[in-house]
Amino acid sequence: MNQSGKIYLVMGVSGSGKTTIGQLLASQLHIDFFDGDDFHSVSNIEKMKSGQPLDDHDRHDWLKNINTLASKTLAANTSAVIACSALKKQYREIISANLKESIIWIYLHGSKELIQQRMAARQNHYMPVALLQSQFDILEIPNESIKIDISLDPQTMVNTILQETYKTTLGIVGLGVMGKSLARNWARAGVKLSLYNRFVKGVEEQVAEKTIQAYPELEKASGFEDLPSFIHSLAKPRIIFMMIKAGKETDRFIDEMLPHLDAGDILIDGGNSHYEDTKNRIAFLEKKQIHFIGTGVSGGEKGALYGPSIMPSGSYEAYQKIEHLLYAIAAKDKNGNPCAAYIGPEGSGHFVKMIHNGIEYAEMQLIAETYAYLRYVQGLDPFAIAQVFDAWNQGDLHSYLLESTVQILQKKEGESYLIDLILDVAGNKGTGNWATIAASELGIPAGMITGALFARYVSTIKESIRHIKQASITNIHSTQLSIDTIKSAYTAARIINHQQGFLIIKAASLEFNWNLDLSNIARIWTNGCIIRSRLMEKMIPAFHDHYELFEYPEFQEESLRLKPELKSFCISALEFDLSIPCFTASLDYLNSLSGMYSTANIIQAQRDFFGAHTYQKMNDASGAFYHTEW
Repeated sequence: MNQSGKIYLVMGVSGSGKTTIGQLLASQLHIDFFDGDDFHSVSNIEKMKSGQPLDDHDRHDWLKNINTLASKTLAANTSAVIACSALKKQYREIISANLKESIIWIYLHGSKELIQQRMAARQNHYMPVALLQSQFDILEIPNESIKIDISLDPQTMVNTILQETYKTTLGIVGLGVMGKSLARNWARAGVKLSLYNRFVKGVEEQVAEKTIQAYPELEKASGFEDLPSFIHSLAKPRIIFMMIKAGKETDRFIDEMLPHLDAGDILIDGGNSHYEDTKNRIAFLEKKQIHFIGTGVSGGEKGALYGPSIMPSGSYEAYQKIEHLLYAIAAKDKNGNPCAAYIGPEGSGHFVKMIHNGIEYAEMQLIAETYAYLRYVQGLDPFAIAQVFDAWNQGDLHSYLLESTVQILQKKEGESYLIDLILDVAGNKGTGNWATIAASELGIPAGMITGALFARYVSTIKESIRHIKQASITNIHSTQLSIDTIKSAYTAARIINHQQGFLIIKAASLEFNWNLDLSNIARIWTNGCIIRSRLMEKMIPAFHDHYELFEYPEFQEESLRLKPELKSFCISALEFDLSIPCFTASLDYLNSLSGMYSTANIIQAQRDFFGAHTYQKMNDASGAFYHTEW
C-alpha cells in the first residue's frame, strides 16, 4: 500500500536493525528503501573503520545528503523508507529541514547487550562494536516518533509500525457548533481526524458518529465516545484540539486524559479560557512533559468552517509541531498568508483573543448606538438604515460587523422586521468582563469596552425598573444631523476603540515580558475574525513602524479632524435622550488626552489632604514628592 508523499525514517544506534526493518517495511509498502550508511563520505567510512567515532562536523554533509534525498523523493510525489541513525535532535532537524510534516520517525530501541550481540554476529560492516558506546552517549530519544522494541520479531515490528502509521493525525474534543465546524474545515484540508464527544445517556449519545454521518467531508474521520479509545487512535506525538467549556470543565477533562497521555503529546485549548488559567495549565503540564497550547479562535461558526483567525501561545517548540495544521484551516490575508501566527509565551494567545472580544463589544455597541440615532431620531426604518450602512461599507468603513448588520436589518418575519421581534436584552460570555478587568489591572483607560459591557448589563435589568422609563423622544428643538456627520462620528469613535484595545495588549506585553508583535496581531485580524475590517488593514504599517495609533500621522490627523462631528453627534443624541455610552466614552477620551483642562491635580490634592499621598509639582525637574498640611 503506497503512502504517497511520506518519508519513513528508521532510526536508532548501529546494530538496532534499521536496515532489516527498513527493507521489510519498504517491501510491504511497495516503495524504495535507502540505507543512510551509503551516503557517508569515504573519509567518514575510513574514520569509523579505524575505530574513531564521527563528530558533528563529520556528520553535517552526510545529514544534508539525506535531506536532499528525502526532498527529491517528495518532490516526485513518491515515498521512501530511509535507514539512518539520526541520534541527536540537531541531526533530525537537519534531515527534516522544510519537510517536518512529511517525515514519520521510527525509533528502534533495545538494550546495549542485545545490540552488541547482533553487531558481533554481523560480517563485513565498517562499524566496529567498540564504537557502540559512543552512539549511546550521544543518543537523544525523540518524543515525536513511533517507538519499536527490537526484541520483537521483524514482522511484528513492521506490523506495529504500519498500525501506528495509519493512526489519525489530529483529535478534536467537543462537537458543538465551533468544534464541528473546525472538524469539517480540517477534513476538507485532508487531515486525518479522530472526533470525541462525551457520552451522557439520553442527552449526548453517539454525537461523534452522528456528526460524521451528517457531513460527507467527515467520512474518513473516526468517531468516539470512549476516551481511552479516542486517545489510542492518535499517532504520536498525539495532538488533541479541545473546544469545550472554559474553566473547571477544561481542568476536569485534562485530568481525565492524563493517565492516557505520553511525554511529548500536545493539548490545544481553542476555547475562550482566561489567560491566567492557560498559564497555570502550561506550567502544570510541563512538569509531566506534555505541551499545552492556549489558542484564541475567532470567526464564529462560519469562520471555523471556512477559515478563522487563530492565536496560539505557549511553548514555541510545540507550536512548530502544530503550525502546519493551523495554517491548513486559517483564513488568508490579502497577500495570501494565513491569519494564524505564534502570539507568544504563557497565556498570551488567550489574552489577545480576550482583547479582540473587548474591541468587538465596543464595535457592536457603536453600530447599535448609530442605529438608534438613525431609527429613533431620524425616523428611518430598518431597511433604510441597512442602505446607509451598506453605502458606508463600500469604502473605508468596510467591516464584517457592519456588513452583517446590513443583512440583519433587512431580515423580515412575515410583515415585521425581525429586529423588532427580538427581545431587547444582550448577553455576554465573560470575555468583555475579563478585558475590562485586565485594562483596570494594567492601568489602561478602556472606557469604550467598559461602556459596551455595562450597556449589556443594563439591558438585563431595565425590565425590572421599567417604572422610571421616560416617554418616547419628543425633543423637537434639537437639530437632526446629516448622514455624513453621523458617518464621521462613527469613523472617529472606531479609531479610538482600536487605540484603547491595542494599548491594553501593549501594556500586557510589557508587564508580562511577552514581546508581542502588534503589527502581526493586526494582520491576523484582517480576515477570519469578527473584527476584520479595512481599518485593521490600515493599522498594520502603523504598528510595524512602532507607532501607537494616535501617534501615526494618518490616524492622528483623522481623529482630530473628525472630533467636531463626534462632539455634535454626542450632543444631539443626548438631547434626544439616547443612551450612547460608547460614543460619549470616545469623546471623553479625546477630551482627556487634549490636556487643555486640569482635573487630576484636584484629585491628587484631595488624596494628599485626607491620606498624605503626596504630589509632584509642575516644572519640577527633580521629580520630588511633596506633602502639604492643608
